[in-house]
Amino acid sequence: WTVCVLADSGRIRQKRAWIIDSFSIEEERPGPFPYTLGKIELDRSYLVKFQLHGQGVDKEPKDVLKIDNNGYVSVLRKLDYENSQGIKILNLKFEAINESTNEVDTRLGVEIKILDINDHAPKFQNSAYQVTVDESHDQGKDVLTVLASDEDDSSTNNGTFEFTIKSITPKTDNVEFYIQQQKESGTVYFRGCLDYEKAQKYTILVEAKDKGEKIQLSSTSTLVINISDNNNNLPEFSGKTGPGKVKERETGVEVLRLQVTDKDIRGSKAWKAKYTIYGDEKEQFKIETDPVTNEGILTVVKQLDYEEKKYQNLSISVQNEIPYFSCKVKKQVQNALWELDKKPKNSGMSDANLYNTILVTIHVEDVNDPPVFIPPVKKVSVMENIAVGTSLTTFTAKDMDGSHINTFKFVKGEDIAGWITVDENTGQVSTNKTLDRESPFVINSTYRATLYAVDDGFPPLTGTGTLFIHLNDENDNVPVLEVNTVNMCLDTEPTIASITAVDLDLPPYSSPFYYELLGNVKDKWRVDPVYGTTVSLVKEHSVYSGHHQLQIKVSDQQGFYSIQNLSVTVCDCSITPNCHVKMAWKAQMGPVAAWMVILAVLFFIAFCLMALLISCKAEKKMIEIDEGCGHLIKTNTENPGTDCLVMQAVSQAPQPVYDGQIFKRSIYRRASIRSSFRSTFSYKVNAPYPRDKLADLINKKLLALQTQEFVVYEPHCYADEGQDTANAELDAISISDNDFHPEMLRNLDNRFSQLAIISRPDLMRK
Repeated sequence: WTVCVLADSGRIRQKRAWIIDSFSIEEERPGPFPYTLGKIELDRSYLVKFQLHGQGVDKEPKDVLKIDNNGYVSVLRKLDYENSQGIKILNLKFEAINESTNEVDTRLGVEIKILDINDHAPKFQNSAYQVTVDESHDQGKDVLTVLASDEDDSSTNNGTFEFTIKSITPKTDNVEFYIQQQKESGTVYFRGCLDYEKAQKYTILVEAKDKGEKIQLSSTSTLVINISDNNNNLPEFSGKTGPGKVKERETGVEVLRLQVTDKDIRGSKAWKAKYTIYGDEKEQFKIETDPVTNEGILTVVKQLDYEEKKYQNLSISVQNEIPYFSCKVKKQVQNALWELDKKPKNSGMSDANLYNTILVTIHVEDVNDPPVFIPPVKKVSVMENIAVGTSLTTFTAKDMDGSHINTFKFVKGEDIAGWITVDENTGQVSTNKTLDRESPFVINSTYRATLYAVDDGFPPLTGTGTLFIHLNDENDNVPVLEVNTVNMCLDTEPTIASITAVDLDLPPYSSPFYYELLGNVKDKWRVDPVYGTTVSLVKEHSVYSGHHQLQIKVSDQQGFYSIQNLSVTVCDCSITPNCHVKMAWKAQMGPVAAWMVILAVLFFIAFCLMALLISCKAEKKMIEIDEGCGHLIKTNTENPGTDCLVMQAVSQAPQPVYDGQIFKRSIYRRASIRSSFRSTFSYKVNAPYPRDKLADLINKKLLALQTQEFVVYEPHCYADEGQDTANAELDAISISDNDFHPEMLRNLDNRFSQLAIISRPDLMRK
C-alpha cells in the first residue's frame, strides 16, 4: 500500500509533523487475516488516539482496514482490483484525537492504491468465428478480424496480450495465413492464392496470451474460413451432335448441340456456360444454354437462302456466366507478399483469347422458292370514274430457284371492292368497275389491292405484290345539308339559325358553298351570308309559328348544286320556354311511336291467327242426355235435303243405311263454313224429358223431312283446288259391322250410352 499524507489546514492547525512509511499490497493476498500493514511512529508528549474513515473502513469496500491506538494499520480481508465498484484507489480520512481534551488534533487525507496481479486471462469476444471468402480474394486483404480483452490492469504486463496463430488445418502449399494485431483486435490475412479445388475450408486456431511476469495466462478461438468456388476453370468443348443442316426459309429449327466440360462446381455460375456466335452478320442464328446439360443449342431464327449461300460458317466461343479468374504462385517470399501469376477478374484486360472456340458449318438445303415481285409494291395515280377496262399497270415477277425454274401465273388477291382484274399470264392490272374516290374502301384517296404469283412447283408457292391506287378527285358529288331540320323561336326581331352543307368531294370541288332560298320567301326568310360552309338562316318577324318547309339550293365552287328541303319549326318560346326543343324531341320520337304502332298491329294479327287456328280445330262433343233431357247437337246436314232416306219410325228395325254402301260426301275445308249451315235446338237442361217422347219427336222430324222432294244430285264443288274432272268422286267410306265392338260403348259416358240405345238398339243388344 502507498499512503499519501495531505494537510487539511481549512479547519485545524497542524501542530505536529507526521512521518508515515510507504506500503504496498497485491490484490487477492491470501492472508492470514488480519495482518499488519505497518505502524505509524509518533513523538508525542500527550496521549492521542487514531481513527480512519472512508473507503475500506465505513464506505465500500467496507471492513477492509483498521488502525489501533498504537498506530498499527491492519488489513482485515482480501481486495479485488477488478471489483464491481471499479475502485482502484481507496480514499480515507485520518484523524488524531487528543485523549485529554477529546478534540481532533490533526486531520489528514489519505489515498491508498491497490496493486493489480495477473489473475485474468485474455478473453475473445467470440469463442468461434466463421467467414466465407471467394477464392479470387486478393492476398494481403483482410479476411477476418477477432477481438479480445483482459480485465487486468492494461498499464501493466498483466493486462497486455498478443495474438498468435497456433494451427491451420489443412496445410496447403498455395497459401499462408498470418495475423496482425491492433491493440485488442487482430486481423487475419493470407499470402498466396486460394484454390477451392485444393481446400474448401480452413480451420485456424488463434491464441491470445498476456505478458504477466510471474504467470502468463491465455485463451484461444477457432476461426473457420470457407472458400467459395470462382471461375478459375475454363469450359472446354468436348463434342457436337445434330444434323448440321437446314432447309432454306426454315426457322425455329435446332441444327446443332455443342457439349462442353467444366471442372467448377456443377450448377454454379462458374460452371454454367455462355456461348457467343461469330461470323453471323445477318443474325440468322441464335445459341442458348441447356440449363441441365450445359450444352449449347444452335437454332435458326431467320430464313436462309440456298441461292444466296449454300452453307454458313460460324465460330462459336464458350465462357462462363462470371468472368474467368486465374491465380498461381510463382515464388514464396519470407514475411512479405508472394509473387503470383494472376489474372484478376476486374483487370480490364481482354481475355477473349483465353476462351475455347469451335468452328461449325451449317449446310443449306434447296427447296422450291416462291416467285418474287419486282418491285413488290407499285403505286399508280388515276382519276376516279375512269372507264372500265382501263389498264393501270403491269406487274413483273421472277422465280428465284437456282436448280430449276418454275412457271407461274398471276392471281388477284385482296380486292375488297372488286375494282380490278389481273391477266394471269402478263400480270396486267385493269379496272373491273368504276373507281370511286368517295368509296368507304378508299382511305386517304388511296385504294389497296394485292396480287399473287403462284408457281407450279411442289409444293406450289406464292409471291405477293401490292398495288396502291391513288384516286384523283372529280366533281361527282353535290353538296347536301348536314341537318335538314331547324328549330327557331318566334320573336318580334329577326332570329337566326345555323345551317351547314357538306360535299364528299375535295377542294376546289366542294366548300365554300353558295346558298339560295327558293320560293316565296321575300320578307320572310333569307340566308346571311350566302357564301360559306356554315351560314345563318334568318327568320323575319313576319313569320308565324308552326312548321315551315323551305327549299334551298346549295352550289359548290364549280356550280354543281342540289335542292334541299329544309324543315323549320317556329314556336313562341316566351310562353313555353324551350318549346322548340320539346317539339324537336317529339319529332325525334316519331319513329319510336311508328314502331310501337307496327308492333301493336303485328301483335293483333298474331292474336287473330291464333284465334282462327283454335276455331278451325275439329270439335268433338258428346250428346248429353240425362233422363230424357238434354240438347240436340249441331249437324252437318245441308237443309233442305239429305243424302239418305230415313225410316218412317225410329221404333222400327232400321236397315243399316251404310251396309255395303259408299257415300259420296263433300269435303269441307273450314269448320267455320260448316257451322254456318248448322241449326241449333236447345231445351231446358233441367226439364224432365221421357224417352218415348224423345223418340216421338225424332220420328216427327224425320217424317217432315221425307215429305219434301228428294233429288239425288252430284256432289257440288264448293272450292276449286285444281282441274275439275267429270266423274269426280269423294273418298269411299266403308264401315263394316265386324269392326264395331259393343264393348267400345261400355266405357262411354252414360248419356252417350242412352243415346246409342235409342239410335241403334240393334247394336246395343249385341
